[in-house]
Amino acid sequence: MSRKKVYNEKHITGFLLFMCFLQTSFLGLLLFILVSLHIPDIRSVAHYQPPQATLIYDRNGTIIDRMYIENRTVIPLSSMSPHLPTAFVAAEDGRFFEHPGLDFFSVLRAAINNLRTGGKGQGGSTITQQVAKSLLLTPEKTYVRKFKEAILAWRIDNLLSKEEILYIYLNQIYLGEGAYGVEAAAQIYFGKKASQLNLGECALLAGLPQAPSRYSLKKHLQRATERQKYVLNRMAADGYITVAEAKKGYNARISLNKLSLHSGPNSYYLEVVKKRARSVLNMPLQRAGAHIYTHLDRAMQRKAMTAVQKGTRDSFLRQKASGRKGSSVPQGALVCLETATGKVRSLVGGTDFKKSPFDRAVQARRPAGSTFKPFVYAAALKKGWAPESVIADSPLTVRGRNGRQWRPKNYSGKYHGQTTLRHALVHSYNAATVRLMQKVGVKPVVFLARKAGIESPMEPSLALALGAADVSLLEMTSAYTVFAGNGTSYPPAFIDKIVLSDGAVYRFSDNWQRKRVLQAGVLQQMQSMLGGVVTVGTGKRVRDVPGVRGGKTGTSNDNRDAWFIGYDNRYTTGVWLGRDRNQSLGRSESGGTAAAPVWRNFMLSVKKDF
Repeated sequence: MSRKKVYNEKHITGFLLFMCFLQTSFLGLLLFILVSLHIPDIRSVAHYQPPQATLIYDRNGTIIDRMYIENRTVIPLSSMSPHLPTAFVAAEDGRFFEHPGLDFFSVLRAAINNLRTGGKGQGGSTITQQVAKSLLLTPEKTYVRKFKEAILAWRIDNLLSKEEILYIYLNQIYLGEGAYGVEAAAQIYFGKKASQLNLGECALLAGLPQAPSRYSLKKHLQRATERQKYVLNRMAADGYITVAEAKKGYNARISLNKLSLHSGPNSYYLEVVKKRARSVLNMPLQRAGAHIYTHLDRAMQRKAMTAVQKGTRDSFLRQKASGRKGSSVPQGALVCLETATGKVRSLVGGTDFKKSPFDRAVQARRPAGSTFKPFVYAAALKKGWAPESVIADSPLTVRGRNGRQWRPKNYSGKYHGQTTLRHALVHSYNAATVRLMQKVGVKPVVFLARKAGIESPMEPSLALALGAADVSLLEMTSAYTVFAGNGTSYPPAFIDKIVLSDGAVYRFSDNWQRKRVLQAGVLQQMQSMLGGVVTVGTGKRVRDVPGVRGGKTGTSNDNRDAWFIGYDNRYTTGVWLGRDRNQSLGRSESGGTAAAPVWRNFMLSVKKDF
């Protein structure tokens, strides 16, 4: 072998070794840089599970409240208007379906503009880069972060399909007014689902990501429509729509949602729903991402709030007219249940939730007064008494456990001698009712009331006959469905079902709790007697309500509480008026004069819709 050939081979070997060294050094340096950059793992992107809002719906499927850390509802592309994805692609990343996660033309254009202005205002970010930044990086504007973003975007583009990336983007993007993702934005801005958006509305939303506050639909609508025009032109230029469609979309009338989910008459009802949902889910609703479907009828709820506010104001005006000094507007509550199912259609716990969130329909416990009497009479009928059986309505003295004597008196101060059970209940005679309970026994009455659904403590004494038990309006109204319906107890139901974020469904079924309380014969007798209350008795102020079938007034000592619970063929509704500090409503403010008119006004307004 010649000396020259050996020399050449050594040179070639040395060169190859040098190149290997350079390549290894370069790869090592690159690896070192990548490690030092702490680039996040992208596998979490493939398992996209962001925080979602918990949504509460009324009986018709309309959203009435949201609870969230981030106001977001994740939906698939198939649940979006077909114009929505293309509008965002045209506005934000026209070459989204062609580039590998990075659009080098956009990056070059942004770099030139940044050099020209001396800033970092334009980043040329693709939709994939925005996904990487939103899910894996901080929002800081540095070249190191942009380098990380580019690497992550390229990796994500290789990991996921374009449709999967677009799905994440449209659910993740912030669109102003606290809305994350297109579904929440559609609800906030337009009061509709993302699937219901028209072309013009899609273009308005697609114009927001660049600067949600600058193009705010609620604060800067003119700017937003200018941006909308740009989006529609881009959609036409990219072939997603025609020029004629773009003009039509731009000229379409913009109807923004003006309703607020966090105010209005639904608040008392919603608080009950949230408490019951939390007890089932055993986690904060803001993190649950659940869909809670309730039995609330929003129209009835508005009418209920109006009736309570009017009734309490009328009570105040009556007392003011009578010259009572220091009088103030009392509080009130109303509960309306669907008799055949126990579904709560409306619940008002006070005159103003913002001023006082204390729920007087659920949380308050007040003396039931004469609204408790039907359970005494029902227990007597079960023992063989009849509506026409005779009982004495005359003075009596009862010795209590403490040795003190108690002399129950009638509301009018008069006694009526021998009277029938029917007459005594219709006109709410106290002395006759106590004497009847004395003969029937306390235990059968308590047993019957418990079976009907009254859970509050009931002292086993004769005073119970006159309602000496502190109960809630909700439980008392629910107990009356026994008389209003088929003699069966129906626990009040606020929630139909809860659908969890993973698709699991928790259904609320109270069928197994329903109990037969009254047999047909006793039930018919009680319905006949309670019907007399609203035609000729203490509840006759409601007799002009079409379809009213029965009810009962109630007034506690010194007129501190005024009650009326009544029913027609469909609903059982209870009303309470009183003062939070347990003061008297006024001498004339009884169940018949204060509470019954509220019931009447509510039911008349409800019946206008039928």
